[in-house]
Amino acid sequence: MAAPKRTLYISPPDGGWGWMIVAGCFLVTICTRAVTRCISIFFVEFQTYFAQDYAQTAWIHSIVDCVTMLCAPLGSVISNHLSCQVGIMLGGLLASTGLILSSFATSLKHLYLTLGVLTGLGFALCYSPAIAMVGKYFNKRRALAYGIAMSGSGIGTFILAPVVQLLIEQFSWRGALLILGGFVLNLCVCGALMRPINLKEDHKNHSEQDPVSKMPKEDLPPLSLCSPLLKECTHPCLCCSLQQEYRFLFIADFVVFATSILFMAYGCSPLFVYLVPYALSVGVSHQQAAFLMSILGVINIVGNVTFGWLTDRRCLKNSRYICYLFAVGLDGLCYLFLPMLQSFPLLVPFSCTFGYFDGAYVTLIPVVTAEVVGTTSLSSALGVVYFLHAIPYLVSPPIAGWLVDTTGNYTAAFLLCGFSMIFSSILLSFARLLKKMKTSQVQSLDKDPGPKLQLWPNGTVAYSVAGELDQKDGDLRTTGAPSYNT
Repeated sequence: MAAPKRTLYISPPDGGWGWMIVAGCFLVTICTRAVTRCISIFFVEFQTYFAQDYAQTAWIHSIVDCVTMLCAPLGSVISNHLSCQVGIMLGGLLASTGLILSSFATSLKHLYLTLGVLTGLGFALCYSPAIAMVGKYFNKRRALAYGIAMSGSGIGTFILAPVVQLLIEQFSWRGALLILGGFVLNLCVCGALMRPINLKEDHKNHSEQDPVSKMPKEDLPPLSLCSPLLKECTHPCLCCSLQQEYRFLFIADFVVFATSILFMAYGCSPLFVYLVPYALSVGVSHQQAAFLMSILGVINIVGNVTFGWLTDRRCLKNSRYICYLFAVGLDGLCYLFLPMLQSFPLLVPFSCTFGYFDGAYVTLIPVVTAEVVGTTSLSSALGVVYFLHAIPYLVSPPIAGWLVDTTGNYTAAFLLCGFSMIFSSILLSFARLLKKMKTSQVQSLDKDPGPKLQLWPNGTVAYSVAGELDQKDGDLRTTGAPSYNT
């Protein structure tokens, strides 16, 4: 059967099947990021059951977050060279298998492998390809589409946090993990929704990168028994293809943005591990501590959608970068006040504020990435951006746990996270300021006409840096700048 022809879109349709892509990405963020956040609810259960300290138990959440981000480029490569549908379905199977095997764990090391590595790998194959697909279908309403899609993390946390706590009370942590394993299989359904789109921009770039398509017919190798081998040889090698996909790594703006991501990721991760234990340590009940995670999740939704909608408005559309800096910096400030909040009524407004700005900058990460590298490289760039989350996600919860074990309180851990996020915002602000200064300097040089060469009737050659030239009685004079004659 002949393969069906796909419509060639000149630009993203900003609607149509794109809303189904948004719905699919929404479900992916529920099954990946929301489930990862809810692993913190198991923290006290794991610590009690296996009789381990904070630092050892925190490695579970660290590993699943680290592997999810570390293998994000792998998810991009699979979606680019096979299909987004295949990658997400395969990821759903791996993640579900990891959660189900975790329910039979007999040690923390077992959980490191199943809940950490296997589940994290499955989430990695799903997360960045699904987010990149939204960017393929939307341009004018991209921030709003991402706001809706990324709000799945907040909605999922709001719903799953109390549900997971209830499942633990009814079926123990083993039963809760088994049920979550079945729930995560919905990622396979999400993968089926990810219909590829054929954009003119992608087609043009592919043609530019494929030298074979530019070869005249007479230069192509003749058909023979070895033609399949020759056909493979005429195509660019995998290394060349990957080099073209990742050429954005040499863009200065992307390098600065990537560096700031490291500090931002270090600060944002520990809260989702230690908010519940911290609340319990100051006398909050188990149900109220789980409710704090729910509040964090539901306000996260508000931040996703409202920031996405606001930054799509004409007045803020060109200021998305600044809005991102603002959101990251305010989340860092929230961390600095957290050690002083030691009751449930005080922790509620903290959860609201932190959740709102967390949702805001999470929505803007793919938008800002698209502005830096363009739509064509968005999938690969997002893979790298989420890859850069890996090491901070791996080390920050155990470091925070070590600080808690050493100092006996959470103050040092929270302050370190807060200053890390503030530094991320300051770094980007400083880079943005330098870029504006450089741009204004170049524009001022463009306005300056520079040295002029003029030949006078008497044979005198005059060089003028600026100003007007005048000749009187055979002498050369200038107005406002020096001139030289020969």
